[in-house]
Amino acid sequence: MRPAQIVEAALFASQSPLTPRDIARADESLTVEMVQDALGELREEYERSDRSFQIYNLGDGYQILTRPEYAPYLERFDSVPRTYGLSPAALETLAIIAYRQPISRVEIEDIRGVGSTTVLRTLQEWELIDVVGRGEGLGRPLLYGTTRRLLDHFGLRDLSDLPRLEDLPVTLQAERTLEVPTEAVATEAKIAEADEGDEAAGEPEAEVEAATEPEADAPEGGADSPRHAEVSPSPDVEPDETDDAAQPDTQEPATV
Repeated sequence: MRPAQIVEAALFASQSPLTPRDIARADESLTVEMVQDALGELREEYERSDRSFQIYNLGDGYQILTRPEYAPYLERFDSVPRTYGLSPAALETLAIIAYRQPISRVEIEDIRGVGSTTVLRTLQEWELIDVVGRGEGLGRPLLYGTTRRLLDHFGLRDLSDLPRLEDLPVTLQAERTLEVPTEAVATEAKIAEADEGDEAAGEPEAEVEAATEPEADAPEGGADSPRHAEVSPSPDVEPDETDDAAQPDTQEPATV
């Protein structure tokens, strides 16, 4: 039996990515180098024959998955697991952690502007994030980081495959600064002048309508499929206090 056949059988039967070392355990005659050669041979064969599936590199492992363009056809079958994407709140929180890890809950909430306890618990249950240590501040807060499952879910080899911060429409800043509108500054100056005039004339204090400062809008936000390259089934998301629940998602998972 050819090495490529053994490798193909192992990948076809596996529901999760396998590393070349894992596959080499299938037979005593296989080595890691032989497995890597067989993987390249199989990928070229699938391309030449225009197969509806391909071997994808997920993290440091490999998995046979259907090509993304066939997802709309497969979703018509009840036997194919329904796929759900992450809620906007979960995607937003996951992006912050991916780019700013290790990061504490308080720092995440400072960036998002809303509570994040529920969404953090959900992401931990899905094993997309985990506690990676403790901070040095008051109370030594828990620090969160991403896991290998995140790479598998989004089809990434490593975190360097994420878009660069400068390429994103909104940059995840380390600190947020609150800018006071010029209208508010001008109104405050007028109030001060009016108060001084009233005191000099001995007249009752005039009522001045103070302009209210607009509230800062909260940022808008935007996981293992057995046979699809771009989407992954997950349990229902437990919504955050102010965020949306998971919505059906038939598109390729967004990258952040």
